[in-house]
Amino acid sequence: MFKLIVEKELREIIGSTKFAVTFGVAAVLILLTFYVGAKNYQVSRAQYEAAKKENLRKMEGQTDWLMVRNHRIFLPPQPLAILVTGISNDVGRTIEVAGRGELAAQESRFNEDPIFAVFRFLDLDFIFQIVLSLFAILFAYDAVSGEKERGTLRLSFANNLPRGTFILGKISGSFLALGVPLLVPILLGCVLLPLMGAPMTSDDWLKLGLIILAGLLYFGVFLTLSVFMSALTQRSSHSFLLLLVMWVFTVLIIPRAAVLIAGRAVEVPSVDQIAAQKNRLRSQMWEEDRKRMSEFKPTPSTNPADMMQEFNEFMQKNAEERDKKMRELASRLNEERRNRQLVQERVAFSLARVSPSAVFSLAATTLASTGLDLKEHFVNEATAYQQSYASFIKEKTGMNLGGGFMVMRVTTGNEEEKKPIDPLELPEFTYHEQPRARVIQAAWFDFSLLAGFNLLFFAGAFVAFLRYDLR
Repeated sequence: MFKLIVEKELREIIGSTKFAVTFGVAAVLILLTFYVGAKNYQVSRAQYEAAKKENLRKMEGQTDWLMVRNHRIFLPPQPLAILVTGISNDVGRTIEVAGRGELAAQESRFNEDPIFAVFRFLDLDFIFQIVLSLFAILFAYDAVSGEKERGTLRLSFANNLPRGTFILGKISGSFLALGVPLLVPILLGCVLLPLMGAPMTSDDWLKLGLIILAGLLYFGVFLTLSVFMSALTQRSSHSFLLLLVMWVFTVLIIPRAAVLIAGRAVEVPSVDQIAAQKNRLRSQMWEEDRKRMSEFKPTPSTNPADMMQEFNEFMQKNAEERDKKMRELASRLNEERRNRQLVQERVAFSLARVSPSAVFSLAATTLASTGLDLKEHFVNEATAYQQSYASFIKEKTGMNLGGGFMVMRVTTGNEEEKKPIDPLELPEFTYHEQPRARVIQAAWFDFSLLAGFNLLFFAGAFVAFLRYDLR
């Protein structure tokens, strides 16, 4: 009997005009998502390479590494970020690196092209959250109440059919008829990625597969929820209305309300407040440096170069002390702010996870490495690079430049003409993605929640149908 019910669902859903139209629209949107994502990757990659070349071009003609300024590193485009954008377009993609000092990411894509921030991009997060969840509701809202209205429910139970077998067959048949065909455009989209130049590694394919699995689990949540609501109501119109209200709350309201509540419940120091404290210390140290400079008395010497060398060493020592104090203050303030942010994020995500939509979004952005930790990870990678950059500059000049450091030189006019520096000697910045194991481990809890929602709504549909009036 179970097999007959599944076959009946497959015939009714796949053979309907409604399925042909809605599946066609969903398939086109899925393929468009992959195509647009691959094209965006091509554009982003071209911009990234052009920015790197321009950064090196600005150093051409320089004859002294002491004159190197505004060296920048860039966040390279990632293949999965084109499919699940997360906050990748909101964070800065460029960091200006000096031998010392605090680093900050700048020049986000939405800052440069604000029109994209108005409607955002078409990605898998949007397709699953909005399109496919409505797709599930559209076909399952009348799974039980619709059959009762058509009179086929009583006819089915004219045979010796257990109610548990019926509800299990309805859900299984609906998922096979709706979920499995969606894999076809998704697989075709995956084929498009390497064909259009998106360099997917084995880790990227694994994480993309897990994102798709999370999407199917999310699709299953709304499918089982729809059957559950249909088993609670006697009329399909009532079921459809309830499901739309629940969809609005779970997809649109709860995630935003969670962020709003967390923002009011947990106060986080603003960036401006922290910057004000840093500026006060910076001003204080600058006054101290000015006083030291006025009191500086070099060792008497007939050689002006020796005097300048002594002055530069004096300034280097002051810069190191100033940098140490700034690092200590910045580290303390940033740590305090980050700790408050973590508390705020935990509150927001705990409240938002009441919504399956938020759970899926968190799982997808975590797997794609486009979640809230993207900015911090980029800055950490840049900080690690800063050490090698500082070592290189010190090897070339004998000094660690940056942080407002001032150098004075004396020339006699008899120096030989210097050769231009080679910018290609600079250590290359290599961005390392977050380890695969850590990413998957971080997303595991959200996978468990999606599976739990499926089991919860299936159990609700099962219990509700056991009490359902078949007349």
